[in-house]
Amino acid sequence: MKANNSCPEAALTQNFTEPVRDAVWGHIYLTPELEALTRTQAFMRLYRIAQLGPASLCYPGATHTRAAHSLGVYHLTRRLLTTLAGRGAANWTSACGLRSMLCAALLHDIGHFPYAHSLKELPLSEHETLGARLILTEPLKSMVAKTGADPELAAAIVMGESAQANFDKNSGQICSDSGPSSNCNFNSELKFYRALLSGALDPDKLDYLNRDARYCGVPYGSQDVDYIISILYPHPERGVEIDSRGIAGVESLLFSKYLMYRSVYWHRSVRAATAMIKKALFAGFSDGVLKAEELYGLDDYGLFSLLASRKHPLFLLGERVRQGLLYTAVREEPFNSEKHSAFETITKRGEYEEAFAKEFSCETGRKINASQVIIDVPERTNFETNLFVRDENLPFGESSSFFKSATVASFVKTLRIVRVYVEREA
Repeated sequence: MKANNSCPEAALTQNFTEPVRDAVWGHIYLTPELEALTRTQAFMRLYRIAQLGPASLCYPGATHTRAAHSLGVYHLTRRLLTTLAGRGAANWTSACGLRSMLCAALLHDIGHFPYAHSLKELPLSEHETLGARLILTEPLKSMVAKTGADPELAAAIVMGESAQANFDKNSGQICSDSGPSSNCNFNSELKFYRALLSGALDPDKLDYLNRDARYCGVPYGSQDVDYIISILYPHPERGVEIDSRGIAGVESLLFSKYLMYRSVYWHRSVRAATAMIKKALFAGFSDGVLKAEELYGLDDYGLFSLLASRKHPLFLLGERVRQGLLYTAVREEPFNSEKHSAFETITKRGEYEEAFAKEFSCETGRKINASQVIIDVPERTNFETNLFVRDENLPFGESSSFFKSATVASFVKTLRIVRVYVEREA
């Protein structure tokens, strides 16, 4: 059923008859057409990809999936859009655009492959780009259109600005200068929806912090989502703004994200597992044993099966991760640009791993080769504070919040720990 464009808000209320019971948010309601998207093979694959990859080796409850997370993001997006529509966003949104945003939220991880977030150093396509291509490929393209959405707008929202130019260059399927022929205001709505789906208080972050904390059994990520949504105001270009009453909510989220990175996402054992997988895949790509395209469309089981099926000495790292036989951290220290910048380039890291192997061999008296040593350098990250505080007429980092830009930068510095891992003795 297509939503009535004369009343945009109807796109968020009409025909949501299909309930899904979620452990975090309770009942999540979809239209029959949206529910059909969750039954496609592309979406069902997300049930076989762990949201937190190897984190269950540290937190046994962390077995929740990308599919559950996607449903949660969709749910929070619908709630957010409903609130913002009542506060003026209906003036620049259309029913088609709102349904496109709902589809984008539901399908934002549709291009995900195992360990994708940890493999950004490797020559792989971004999962957002892969997701956009899937949305514009049958059967998803026709199914998205049946929801009342525009497939090209949904794909462009999923892609985000960082992947847009690369997508246009390689596929030519979306032209953001003109947009598709539909009932949505492609360019103006696209900017609004992109800002909503990727920002300081986006539904993606609100779901994963709460969901990950719940399943890991830690208190750090829990957020008062009802309050956060209540303090948001729409802006056609910035997505959302807050007033000074909402500063505490943003501060809570920033600190929660910091604690989750420190305790869960970048736990030393999680970093060990992801570094082992990365080392194996990098070796496979470098030696021509693997091609990037072979990873796309895999689930967790498929990744380990792929590594087990190919002959390469470093592919044994995949089996070690599967069995929980992780390398041990023997050195760790905060990232120092003067000392560690050379480690940031993965193509050069092997030289230093060779040097460490010789050093450790001398120290321990046992023969250690470079394949038994891994240098792990967490990627550069940031804690988005691109919100605008309306009544103070200032960006969040310059507002009355304690979290000035320098404070947020210190968070990142504290989190970035360089580690050297070595294979355990048998």
